[in-house]
Amino acid sequence: MTRVKWIEDKTYLGTADNGQNVVMAGGAAGVGPMQMLLLGLGGCAAIDVIDITKKQRMQVDGLEVVLSGERAAEIPRKWETVHMHFIVTGADLDEGKLARAIDLSVEKYCSVYATLKGVATITHDFEIRAPVAEKAAA
Repeated sequence: MTRVKWIEDKTYLGTADNGQNVVMAGGAAGVGPMQMLLLGLGGCAAIDVIDITKKQRMQVDGLEVVLSGERAAEIPRKWETVHMHFIVTGADLDEGKLARAIDLSVEKYCSVYATLKGVATITHDFEIRAPVAEKAAA
């Protein structure tokens, strides 16, 4: 069972069914619920992309999903648009396979995307970055 418990003022403790906690807040003490939606979307897609690229036998050294969006001006101020920018780090990554992995995530596997896509217009793109060479030990 997942729960949200009011702690004080605008601070809430969310507890997932696996016992993990997260602080949510309307102020600076934690992450706001609307930002949690974006974090959930980014996390869901990232998990899928890493799983898919492993199956594709690609060596991904790093993955970051940067999310941005616009909310409606009127209450309930839902997300109207969300953009997902995937930054994938690795040597010799196949751009076509990576594009396919991201498309599979957002079109087929990511349940958060499937939940939000009827509410917000969600777009995505990606870039590939070369790994940073490690400095030689002195």
